[in-house]
Amino acid sequence: MDKIRIGVIGGSGVYQMEGLEDAREVQLETPFGAPSDAYVVGRLDGVPVAFLSRHGRGHRVSPTRLNARANIWGFKMLGVEYLIAISACGSLQEHLHPGEIVIPDQIFDRTRLRKLSFFDDPDVGTDGIVVHVSVAHPFCEYLSEVCYRAVQQTGATVHLGGTFVTIEGPRFSTKAESKAFRQLGFAIIGMTSVPEAFLAREAEMSYAAMAHITDYDVWHESEEPVTVDAVIRVLMRNAEIAKQSVRYAVRMLANAGPSPYQNALQNAIITQRSVWPERARQQLALLLDKYA
Repeated sequence: MDKIRIGVIGGSGVYQMEGLEDAREVQLETPFGAPSDAYVVGRLDGVPVAFLSRHGRGHRVSPTRLNARANIWGFKMLGVEYLIAISACGSLQEHLHPGEIVIPDQIFDRTRLRKLSFFDDPDVGTDGIVVHVSVAHPFCEYLSEVCYRAVQQTGATVHLGGTFVTIEGPRFSTKAESKAFRQLGFAIIGMTSVPEAFLAREAEMSYAAMAHITDYDVWHESEEPVTVDAVIRVLMRNAEIAKQSVRYAVRMLANAGPSPYQNALQNAIITQRSVWPERARQQLALLLDKYA
């Protein structure tokens, strides 16, 4: 198969990618452990694509326990440059209705327990190399525009822009939290964009999210508090939109140039090359060889 430059992470309700030709499963092991599931690689309209079920098929892994570092590293091993994330989210604003889709442009991190970087982790042997990557714009503007136009082609209502606040989970928000996020002007709320977006930047990939609104979180006084059943019902209705949107996006990316973030680490590594620990250099060779 040709180089796989496009990856898709399926969130809640999207556990497989129909329409892949010559599909096969690829089990990968990374320096950070095993990804959530096997990657399914194949061709979508002739374009090589890799798909991963974020929570594992059957939804076995909670947001806090996701091995996001292994998931993103596995995509990097496959050669992915453009990574589309399909996510479920709650709306924090009246004009963003359940069943609609948001392509966010900002993240607000409210997680507490997650590994946020590939670098400087003594448990994995990547300590001793300090990296300060820029995530002022955590989502790739180019890929976000592609995703926006792809969803438009399905006829679904889609919004471009908005801040995606990521909470630790796995519980849903309290009313007080939800109202505070709303007052801060955040658009949508979910549990998985952090640390995916940050890790994708360290991996020098373009990353964008198609966030499917399932509910009004719990701030909305006239709506029932969010439940898993309600979330799944909306996701099942939107599953076909998600998959068709990905197909349109893949077509638009078929002849895309290199990721705009192909050199994201060039000015982010602060540790002098002469003092890089050998073990860390080896563990991180997939990212660092071009700079060594």
